[in-house]
Amino acid sequence: MSKPWKPGRQTVALGKSRIRRDPVPVAKPTVIRVASPEAEMWGGVTGIVLFAIGIAVLIIGVGVATFSKYASIDEARALQFNQCYNGGQNCVFDGATIRVDGTKIAIAGIQAPQIIGAKCSAERSLGIDAAVGLAELLNSGKVSTGKPFRDYYGRDVSKVLIDGRDVGEIMVNRNAARKYDGTTYDWCD
Repeated sequence: MSKPWKPGRQTVALGKSRIRRDPVPVAKPTVIRVASPEAEMWGGVTGIVLFAIGIAVLIIGVGVATFSKYASIDEARALQFNQCYNGGQNCVFDGATIRVDGTKIAIAGIQAPQIIGAKCSAERSLGIDAAVGLAELLNSGKVSTGKPFRDYYGRDVSKVLIDGRDVGEIMVNRNAARKYDGTTYDWCD
């Protein structure tokens, strides 16, 4: 059964239909341009050359930044610590005695085995090991020395630091030297 139509009555306004939609515009297809094999080859070669130039500039820049503080190779070698039998301004006598800028310095707070004047071959061998280890340690960073002073036991000594760390403590921790407490150690045991 249907409803009767009444002419005086207002009709309802209808909106867009949910069933029928407006057509969606389709984008124009993009054309993909394929490069020729020669263009691809030259692009690859150019990339490799630019990469190599960048690496070369980086290596040269690091070299200049790290080595430019020395006027010459001889000046750089003069700052290194060698063994004192080779001579030089900066050298190591044994595990507890060094020369810095020509001045002989006993390192405060430690006693190391002797090389010259060793009581036995074991002490001499330990002294050589301690001296080599001390030279490597001193060459690993910036060396600074304190003012010389007379320690509690009457020795003229100086505090020696490598990058702010006490060289004497490092040598004791490496078992290359012993803390000095006034007694003389027998390294021949």
